[in-house]
Amino acid sequence: MTFLYLKAVHIIFIVTWFAGLFYMPRLFVYIIESHTKPEPERTILLKQLNMMASRLWFAITWPSAIVTLIMGTSLLINQPSFLQQGYMHVKLTLVVLLYGYHFSLHYLFKQLQRGVVKYTSQQLRFWNEVSTLFLIAIVFIIVLKSALSMVWGLAGLLAVIIAITLGIRLYKKYRKNE
Repeated sequence: MTFLYLKAVHIIFIVTWFAGLFYMPRLFVYIIESHTKPEPERTILLKQLNMMASRLWFAITWPSAIVTLIMGTSLLINQPSFLQQGYMHVKLTLVVLLYGYHFSLHYLFKQLQRGVVKYTSQQLRFWNEVSTLFLIAIVFIIVLKSALSMVWGLAGLLAVIIAITLGIRLYKKYRKNE
Protein backbone atom coordinates (compact mmCIF):
# COMPACT_ATOMS: atom_id res chain seq x y z
CA MET A 1 0.00 0.00 0.00
CA THR A 2 2.88 2.38 0.76
CA PHE A 3 4.14 1.79 -2.78
CA LEU A 4 0.87 3.07 -4.27
CA TYR A 5 0.97 6.24 -2.16
CA LEU A 6 4.58 6.88 -3.22
CA LYS A 7 3.60 6.29 -6.83
CA ALA A 8 0.61 8.67 -6.61
CA VAL A 9 2.73 11.46 -5.08
CA HIS A 10 5.45 10.78 -7.66
CA ILE A 11 2.95 11.18 -10.53
CA ILE A 12 1.46 14.36 -9.04
CA PHE A 13 4.87 16.00 -8.80
CA ILE A 14 5.86 14.80 -12.27
CA VAL A 15 2.80 16.66 -13.56
CA THR A 16 3.63 19.87 -11.67
CA TRP A 17 7.29 19.64 -12.68
CA PHE A 18 6.36 19.28 -16.34
CA ALA A 19 3.94 22.19 -16.02
CA GLY A 20 6.94 24.30 -15.06
CA LEU A 21 9.14 22.79 -17.77
CA PHE A 22 6.47 23.54 -20.38
CA TYR A 23 5.79 27.10 -19.31
CA MET A 24 9.26 28.32 -18.34
CA PRO A 25 10.74 28.39 -21.87
CA ARG A 26 7.55 30.10 -23.06
CA LEU A 27 8.23 32.84 -20.51
CA PHE A 28 11.79 32.99 -21.84
CA VAL A 29 10.40 33.63 -25.34
CA TYR A 30 8.25 36.47 -23.98
CA ILE A 31 11.20 37.92 -22.04
CA ILE A 32 13.39 37.90 -25.15
CA GLU A 33 10.65 39.46 -27.26
CA SER A 34 10.13 42.13 -24.57
CA HIS A 35 13.70 43.33 -25.11
CA THR A 36 12.63 44.56 -28.56
CA LYS A 37 9.73 46.68 -27.27
CA PRO A 38 10.00 50.45 -26.87
CA GLU A 39 10.15 52.06 -23.43
CA PRO A 40 8.26 52.13 -21.07
CA GLU A 41 6.60 48.94 -22.35
CA ARG A 42 9.93 47.05 -22.26
CA THR A 43 10.63 47.84 -18.61
CA ILE A 44 7.07 47.06 -17.50
CA LEU A 45 6.96 43.74 -19.39
CA LEU A 46 10.42 42.64 -18.26
CA LYS A 47 9.63 43.38 -14.63
CA GLN A 48 6.38 41.40 -14.77
CA LEU A 49 7.74 38.48 -16.83
CA ASN A 50 10.88 38.14 -14.70
CA MET A 51 8.74 38.06 -11.56
CA MET A 52 6.46 35.41 -13.11
CA ALA A 53 9.47 33.33 -14.20
CA SER A 54 11.07 33.59 -10.78
CA ARG A 55 7.90 32.49 -8.99
CA LEU A 56 7.29 29.63 -11.40
CA TRP A 57 10.89 28.44 -11.21
CA PHE A 58 11.43 28.60 -7.46
CA ALA A 59 7.92 27.95 -6.14
CA ILE A 60 6.77 25.22 -8.53
CA THR A 61 9.38 23.84 -10.92
CA TRP A 62 12.37 23.33 -8.62
CA PRO A 63 10.36 21.94 -5.67
CA SER A 64 8.49 19.61 -8.02
CA ALA A 65 11.75 18.37 -9.56
CA ILE A 66 13.15 17.65 -6.10
CA VAL A 67 10.03 15.86 -4.82
CA THR A 68 9.83 13.89 -8.08
CA LEU A 69 13.42 12.74 -7.57
CA ILE A 70 12.80 11.81 -3.92
CA MET A 71 9.60 9.91 -4.72
CA GLY A 72 11.15 8.15 -7.73
CA THR A 73 14.12 7.08 -5.61
CA SER A 74 11.71 5.89 -2.89
CA LEU A 75 9.85 3.80 -5.47
CA LEU A 76 13.09 2.16 -6.59
CA ILE A 77 14.11 1.48 -2.98
CA ASN A 78 10.65 0.03 -2.31
CA GLN A 79 10.75 -2.11 -5.50
CA PRO A 80 14.44 -2.77 -6.33
CA SER A 81 13.39 -5.41 -8.87
CA PHE A 82 12.54 -2.54 -11.25
CA LEU A 83 16.26 -2.01 -11.73
CA GLN A 84 16.56 -5.48 -13.24
CA GLN A 85 14.22 -4.60 -16.09
CA GLY A 86 15.70 -3.21 -19.32
CA TYR A 87 13.00 -0.62 -19.96
CA MET A 88 13.77 0.96 -16.57
CA HIS A 89 17.38 1.59 -17.62
CA VAL A 90 16.14 3.43 -20.71
CA LYS A 91 13.63 5.39 -18.64
CA LEU A 92 16.23 6.35 -16.02
CA THR A 93 18.63 7.46 -18.76
CA LEU A 94 15.91 9.72 -20.14
CA VAL A 95 15.19 11.03 -16.65
CA VAL A 96 18.87 11.91 -16.15
CA LEU A 97 18.79 13.74 -19.50
CA LEU A 98 15.56 15.47 -18.41
CA TYR A 99 17.31 16.77 -15.30
CA GLY A 100 20.08 17.99 -17.61
CA TYR A 101 17.40 19.87 -19.57
CA HIS A 102 16.09 21.26 -16.28
CA PHE A 103 19.57 22.56 -15.40
CA SER A 104 19.88 24.10 -18.88
CA LEU A 105 16.66 26.02 -18.20
CA HIS A 106 18.11 27.16 -14.88
CA TYR A 107 21.17 28.46 -16.72
CA LEU A 108 18.96 30.32 -19.22
CA PHE A 109 16.82 31.66 -16.38
CA LYS A 110 19.87 33.09 -14.61
CA GLN A 111 21.11 34.70 -17.85
CA LEU A 112 17.77 36.30 -18.62
CA GLN A 113 17.38 37.53 -15.04
CA ARG A 114 20.67 39.40 -15.55
CA GLY A 115 19.42 40.82 -18.86
CA VAL A 116 21.74 38.63 -20.95
CA VAL A 117 20.01 37.57 -24.17
CA LYS A 118 22.04 35.05 -26.20
CA TYR A 119 19.25 33.27 -28.03
CA THR A 120 16.44 34.28 -30.34
CA SER A 121 12.83 33.69 -29.47
CA GLN A 122 12.73 31.21 -32.38
CA GLN A 123 15.57 29.17 -30.89
CA LEU A 124 13.79 29.04 -27.54
CA ARG A 125 10.55 28.02 -29.20
CA PHE A 126 12.39 24.89 -30.33
CA TRP A 127 14.00 24.44 -26.90
CA ASN A 128 10.52 24.73 -25.40
CA GLU A 129 9.52 21.49 -27.15
CA VAL A 130 12.33 19.37 -25.70
CA SER A 131 10.32 18.68 -22.54
CA THR A 132 7.45 17.46 -24.74
CA LEU A 133 9.77 14.93 -26.38
CA PHE A 134 10.98 13.71 -22.99
CA LEU A 135 7.41 13.37 -21.73
CA ILE A 136 6.30 11.38 -24.79
CA ALA A 137 9.33 9.07 -24.68
CA ILE A 138 9.14 8.41 -20.93
CA VAL A 139 5.38 7.79 -20.89
CA PHE A 140 5.58 5.34 -23.80
CA ILE A 141 8.48 3.49 -22.19
CA ILE A 142 6.69 3.21 -18.83
CA VAL A 143 3.34 2.20 -20.31
CA LEU A 144 4.57 -0.20 -22.99
CA LYS A 145 7.66 -1.41 -21.10
CA SER A 146 9.40 -4.14 -23.07
CA ALA A 147 6.61 -4.33 -25.68
CA LEU A 148 7.94 -1.12 -27.26
CA SER A 149 10.19 -1.83 -30.20
CA MET A 150 13.21 0.48 -30.17
CA VAL A 151 12.90 1.00 -33.93
CA TRP A 152 9.20 1.96 -33.77
CA GLY A 153 9.82 4.07 -30.69
CA LEU A 154 12.55 6.05 -32.42
CA ALA A 155 10.47 6.34 -35.60
CA GLY A 156 7.54 7.68 -33.59
CA LEU A 157 9.76 10.15 -31.76
CA LEU A 158 11.23 11.30 -35.07
CA ALA A 159 7.71 11.81 -36.44
CA VAL A 160 6.83 13.94 -33.41
CA ILE A 161 10.01 16.00 -33.84
CA ILE A 162 9.16 16.62 -37.50
CA ALA A 163 5.58 17.58 -36.60
CA ILE A 164 6.77 20.00 -33.91
CA THR A 165 9.36 21.55 -36.24
CA LEU A 166 6.75 22.03 -38.97
CA GLY A 167 4.34 23.51 -36.44
CA ILE A 168 6.91 26.03 -35.22
CA ARG A 169 7.82 27.02 -38.78
CA LEU A 170 4.17 27.42 -39.77
CA TYR A 171 3.58 29.56 -36.70
CA LYS A 172 6.57 31.72 -37.63
CA LYS A 173 5.14 32.24 -41.15
CA TYR A 174 1.73 33.03 -39.68
CA ARG A 175 3.22 35.65 -37.33
CA LYS A 176 5.24 37.18 -40.16
CA ASN A 177 2.12 37.53 -42.34
CA GLU A 178 0.16 39.24 -39.55
